[in-house]
Amino acid sequence: MTKPYDTTQPERGAIDAHPGIVALDFGTNWCGYCNAARDDIASAVAAHPQAAHIKVEDGPGRPLGRSFRIKLWPTVVVLKDGKEVARVVRPADSREVADALSQAERA
Repeated sequence: MTKPYDTTQPERGAIDAHPGIVALDFGTNWCGYCNAARDDIASAVAAHPQAAHIKVEDGPGRPLGRSFRIKLWPTVVVLKDGKEVARVVRPADSREVADALSQAERA
């Protein structure tokens, strides 16, 4: 079972300071698109154990999502050492997220 989106918001500074690869997953627990993509996202991140998977509930007035200009859910922003290297919006399968994570490994 995958963990739900966390309602607590990490600070943007903490995300930017996180070393290594981060899959920052924006969505909500009630979103149909998010629920459909949940297992694909989780399996892609699990195949890249060096990546941290941070699930953040997004919505109006949520500062972290606004700082990344999130418009659709789920959106996975892949960062390496605090810099965005890839983004996947509404992934259709785990390959899209895995490709984004592989891109971060090469960066």
